[in-house]
Amino acid sequence: ASHYGIGDLEALVRDTHKFESRYIDNLIAPYSAETVKIYKERSPINYVDQLNCAMAFFQGDEDKIVLPNQAEMMYEAVMAKGLPTVLVMFKGEQHGFRKAENIQKALDGEFYFFAKVFGFEPADKHISLDIKNLKN
Repeated sequence: ASHYGIGDLEALVRDTHKFESRYIDNLIAPYSAETVKIYKERSPINYVDQLNCAMAFFQGDEDKIVLPNQAEMMYEAVMAKGLPTVLVMFKGEQHGFRKAENIQKALDGEFYFFAKVFGFEPADKHISLDIKNLKN
C-alpha cells in the first residue's frame, strides 16, 4: 500500500512546489543531464513490468509535495498490467492525511484491500472499495 508515495522521480522534480524542489537533491543528487540515469533507475514507474503483486494507492487531491499524478500514474500502470489495484483519492487532503475521518478511512481501506486480495472476510463490513483486476 502506498500512502502519498513517489512513482516517478523525474516528474516529482518537475512538478513539486518550490519549497520542496531542492529537497530531493540531498536524497539522490541534483537533477541534471549527468544524474538523470539515477532518477530513472530509482523510479518505480520504470519497473512496473517486474511487479507481481496487488497495490493500493491512497492520496490527497491537494498534495503539493507529492502531486496526485504520482499515485494516478502508478495506479494506471498497475491496472494496465492486470494486477489488483485501487486508488483512493481524499478530497481536501494534502501530504499526510490530517482529518481524523480520512485517517480512519485510509486504515480501513487498506485492511479491506488486503482482506479481498488475500481472500478473507473482514469482521467490519462498513467499507467497500472498487478494486480493479480482482479475481474472485
